[in-house]
Amino acid sequence: MLNALEVFTTVVVGVMVGVEFCVAFFVNPILDGLPGDNGLRGRTHGARLLGAVMPFWYIGSLVLTAVWAVAGWHHHGAGLVVTAAALLIVSVVMSILLLVPINDRAKTWTADGPPADWKQQMNRWDRFHYVRVAVIIAAFALLAAALA
Repeated sequence: MLNALEVFTTVVVGVMVGVEFCVAFFVNPILDGLPGDNGLRGRTHGARLLGAVMPFWYIGSLVLTAVWAVAGWHHHGAGLVVTAAALLIVSVVMSILLLVPINDRAKTWTADGPPADWKQQMNRWDRFHYVRVAVIIAAFALLAAALA
């Protein structure tokens, strides 16, 4: 049973990392390159869509990792799993304190009346997101190493 939990948790976290990596390095740069207000429209839609899903994914990943850490406490790799859980906690705290406030504002923007500094706010979100992606990649790598 522990083996199934380990693999399932690693897959869930890995897919989350893939989504967030794709947003950071492909989706947002593509949206930023669109003419006119199309990039803004794409980002606000993404803020609504991913903003509804990602909290469950982040918390779910953290819970799964914590359960793995507790269930596998006396097994090989427990320290790696605990460290991965700590990094996932950091990612959740970062999200709540830094990224969600910007995302919540962006969800309300329309092409007719975005704030004058919307690009600066998106750039700030991107910078925080790059750091968060690095944190969750590290957590994923630790979970993968714990499987070995």
